[in-house]
Amino acid sequence: MEVSVSDDGQLVRGCLAGNADSLREFVQRFQAAVFGLCFRMLSHREDAEDVSQEVFLRALRNLSQWDSARPLAPWLLTIAVNRCRTCLAQRVRRALPAEFAEMVADPAARPPRLDLAEELQLAVDRLREEYRLCFVLYHVNELSLVEIAEITGSPPGTIKTWLRRARQELADHLQRRSIVPQVSYDLR
Repeated sequence: MEVSVSDDGQLVRGCLAGNADSLREFVQRFQAAVFGLCFRMLSHREDAEDVSQEVFLRALRNLSQWDSARPLAPWLLTIAVNRCRTCLAQRVRRALPAEFAEMVADPAARPPRLDLAEELQLAVDRLREEYRLCFVLYHVNELSLVEIAEITGSPPGTIKTWLRRARQELADHLQRRSIVPQVSYDLR
Protein backbone atom coordinates (compact mmCIF):
# COMPACT_ATOMS: atom_id res chain seq x y z
CA MET A 1 0.00 0.00 0.00
CA GLU A 2 3.00 2.27 -0.58
CA VAL A 3 1.66 5.31 -2.38
CA SER A 4 3.31 8.70 -2.33
CA VAL A 5 1.59 11.60 -0.63
CA SER A 6 1.56 13.53 -3.93
CA ASP A 7 -0.27 10.62 -5.63
CA ASP A 8 -2.73 10.67 -2.73
CA GLY A 9 -3.23 14.41 -3.20
CA GLN A 10 -3.92 14.04 -6.90
CA LEU A 11 -6.38 11.23 -6.23
CA VAL A 12 -8.20 13.22 -3.53
CA ARG A 13 -8.41 16.33 -5.73
CA GLY A 14 -10.01 14.20 -8.45
CA CYS A 15 -12.48 12.73 -5.96
CA LEU A 16 -13.37 16.16 -4.60
CA ALA A 17 -13.95 17.37 -8.16
CA GLY A 18 -16.42 14.50 -8.64
CA ASN A 19 -14.30 12.66 -11.21
CA ALA A 20 -15.79 9.17 -11.53
CA ASP A 21 -12.43 7.59 -12.45
CA SER A 22 -10.81 9.08 -9.33
CA LEU A 23 -13.65 7.83 -7.14
CA ARG A 24 -13.36 4.35 -8.65
CA GLU A 25 -9.56 4.36 -8.21
CA PHE A 26 -9.92 5.54 -4.60
CA VAL A 27 -12.12 2.57 -3.74
CA GLN A 28 -10.04 0.09 -5.75
CA ARG A 29 -6.77 1.27 -4.22
CA PHE A 30 -7.90 0.86 -0.61
CA GLN A 31 -10.68 -1.72 -0.84
CA ALA A 32 -8.57 -4.76 0.10
CA ALA A 33 -6.87 -3.04 3.04
CA VAL A 34 -10.12 -1.67 4.46
CA PHE A 35 -12.08 -4.89 4.03
CA GLY A 36 -9.20 -6.99 5.38
CA LEU A 37 -8.95 -4.84 8.50
CA CYS A 38 -12.72 -4.89 9.03
CA PHE A 39 -12.95 -8.65 8.51
CA ARG A 40 -10.14 -9.37 10.95
CA MET A 41 -11.54 -6.98 13.54
CA LEU A 42 -15.15 -8.15 13.22
CA SER A 43 -14.66 -11.83 12.27
CA HIS A 44 -17.89 -11.75 10.31
CA ARG A 45 -17.97 -11.30 6.55
CA GLU A 46 -21.33 -9.53 6.27
CA ASP A 47 -20.48 -7.08 9.07
CA ALA A 48 -17.10 -6.43 7.45
CA GLU A 49 -18.75 -5.74 4.09
CA ASP A 50 -21.27 -3.36 5.68
CA VAL A 51 -18.63 -1.53 7.70
CA SER A 52 -16.31 -1.29 4.69
CA GLN A 53 -19.07 0.43 2.73
CA GLU A 54 -19.66 2.82 5.63
CA VAL A 55 -15.94 3.59 5.76
CA PHE A 56 -15.80 4.58 2.10
CA LEU A 57 -18.98 6.65 2.35
CA ARG A 58 -17.64 8.51 5.40
CA ALA A 59 -14.22 8.96 3.84
CA LEU A 60 -15.61 10.33 0.59
CA ARG A 61 -17.92 12.69 2.49
CA ASN A 62 -14.99 13.96 4.57
CA LEU A 63 -12.11 13.96 2.05
CA SER A 64 -11.82 17.72 2.36
CA GLN A 65 -10.72 17.22 5.99
CA TRP A 66 -7.74 15.01 5.03
CA ASP A 67 -4.34 16.64 5.68
CA SER A 68 -2.56 16.49 2.32
CA ALA A 69 0.84 16.57 4.05
CA ARG A 70 0.19 13.05 5.35
CA PRO A 71 -0.42 9.69 3.65
CA LEU A 72 -4.02 8.84 2.89
CA ALA A 73 -3.99 5.17 3.97
CA PRO A 74 -3.56 5.75 7.75
CA TRP A 75 -6.31 8.39 7.66
CA LEU A 76 -8.67 5.97 5.92
CA LEU A 77 -7.73 3.09 8.23
CA THR A 78 -8.44 5.32 11.23
CA ILE A 79 -11.99 5.70 9.95
CA ALA A 80 -12.17 1.92 9.49
CA VAL A 81 -10.93 1.28 13.03
CA ASN A 82 -13.49 3.68 14.48
CA ARG A 83 -16.34 2.11 12.49
CA CYS A 84 -15.23 -1.38 13.61
CA ARG A 85 -15.20 -0.25 17.23
CA THR A 86 -18.72 1.11 16.84
CA CYS A 87 -19.88 -2.14 15.25
CA LEU A 88 -18.29 -4.20 18.04
CA ALA A 89 -19.93 -2.02 20.69
CA GLN A 90 -23.32 -2.46 19.03
CA ARG A 91 -22.73 -6.19 18.73
CA VAL A 92 -22.21 -6.47 22.49
CA ARG A 93 -25.69 -5.04 23.00
CA ARG A 94 -27.25 -7.64 20.67
CA ALA A 95 -28.00 -11.12 21.97
CA LEU A 96 -26.11 -14.02 20.41
CA PRO A 97 -28.06 -16.88 18.83
CA ALA A 98 -28.19 -19.81 21.28
CA GLU A 99 -26.03 -22.21 19.24
CA PHE A 100 -23.31 -19.57 18.70
CA ALA A 101 -23.39 -18.55 22.36
CA GLU A 102 -22.73 -22.18 23.32
CA MET A 103 -19.69 -22.35 21.02
CA VAL A 104 -18.27 -19.11 22.45
CA ALA A 105 -18.92 -20.18 26.04
CA ASP A 106 -17.54 -23.68 25.58
CA PRO A 107 -14.34 -23.86 23.47
CA ALA A 108 -14.63 -27.67 23.63
CA ALA A 109 -17.73 -27.34 21.44
CA ARG A 110 -15.46 -26.23 18.58
CA PRO A 111 -13.96 -28.77 16.21
CA PRO A 112 -11.04 -30.51 17.94
CA ARG A 113 -8.40 -29.58 15.37
CA LEU A 114 -8.54 -26.86 12.74
CA ASP A 115 -5.94 -26.09 10.10
CA LEU A 116 -3.27 -23.52 10.96
CA ALA A 117 -5.03 -20.59 9.28
CA GLU A 118 -8.29 -21.34 11.11
CA GLU A 119 -6.49 -21.77 14.42
CA LEU A 120 -4.65 -18.50 13.92
CA GLN A 121 -7.88 -16.67 13.03
CA LEU A 122 -9.56 -18.18 16.09
CA ALA A 123 -6.67 -16.98 18.24
CA VAL A 124 -6.72 -13.50 16.67
CA ASP A 125 -10.48 -13.30 17.28
CA ARG A 126 -9.90 -13.96 20.99
CA LEU A 127 -7.36 -11.15 21.44
CA ARG A 128 -8.31 -7.99 23.27
CA GLU A 129 -9.51 -5.37 20.80
CA GLU A 130 -6.34 -3.25 21.14
CA TYR A 131 -4.03 -6.23 20.64
CA ARG A 132 -6.02 -7.51 17.65
CA LEU A 133 -6.05 -4.07 16.06
CA CYS A 134 -2.28 -3.64 16.43
CA PHE A 135 -1.60 -7.15 15.16
CA VAL A 136 -3.75 -6.68 12.07
CA LEU A 137 -2.46 -3.21 11.25
CA TYR A 138 1.17 -4.29 11.66
CA HIS A 139 1.19 -7.76 10.12
CA VAL A 140 -1.62 -7.55 7.59
CA ASN A 141 -1.69 -3.89 6.58
CA GLU A 142 2.09 -3.57 7.06
CA LEU A 143 1.89 -0.23 8.87
CA SER A 144 4.71 1.04 11.06
CA LEU A 145 4.42 1.41 14.83
CA VAL A 146 4.25 5.19 14.37
CA GLU A 147 1.40 4.92 11.84
CA ILE A 148 -0.49 2.56 14.14
CA ALA A 149 0.05 5.00 17.01
CA GLU A 150 -1.48 7.77 14.89
CA ILE A 151 -4.48 5.62 13.99
CA THR A 152 -5.16 4.47 17.54
CA GLY A 153 -4.16 7.67 19.34
CA SER A 154 -1.79 5.69 21.58
CA PRO A 155 1.96 6.21 22.05
CA PRO A 156 4.31 4.06 19.89
CA GLY A 157 5.69 2.38 23.04
CA THR A 158 2.20 1.24 23.96
CA ILE A 159 1.66 -0.07 20.43
CA LYS A 160 4.90 -2.03 20.65
CA THR A 161 3.80 -3.53 23.98
CA TRP A 162 0.34 -4.44 22.66
CA LEU A 163 1.89 -6.02 19.58
CA ARG A 164 4.30 -8.08 21.68
CA ARG A 165 1.46 -9.22 23.96
CA ALA A 166 -0.70 -10.11 20.96
CA ARG A 167 2.08 -12.26 19.53
CA GLN A 168 2.61 -13.95 22.88
CA GLU A 169 -1.10 -14.67 23.33
CA LEU A 170 -1.27 -16.08 19.79
CA ALA A 171 1.75 -18.29 20.45
CA ASP A 172 0.25 -19.44 23.77
CA HIS A 173 -3.03 -20.32 22.07
CA LEU A 174 -1.28 -22.28 19.31
CA GLN A 175 0.85 -24.08 21.90
CA ARG A 176 -2.19 -25.01 24.02
CA ARG A 177 -3.81 -26.42 20.90
CA SER A 178 -0.57 -28.32 20.10
CA ILE A 179 -0.20 -26.52 16.79
CA VAL A 180 3.32 -25.16 17.34
CA PRO A 181 6.13 -25.91 19.80
CA GLN A 182 6.93 -23.38 22.53
CA VAL A 183 8.43 -20.20 21.08
CA SER A 184 9.08 -16.64 22.20
CA TYR A 185 8.31 -13.56 20.09
CA ASP A 186 9.97 -10.16 20.29
CA LEU A 187 9.84 -7.08 18.08
CA ARG A 188 13.07 -6.30 16.34
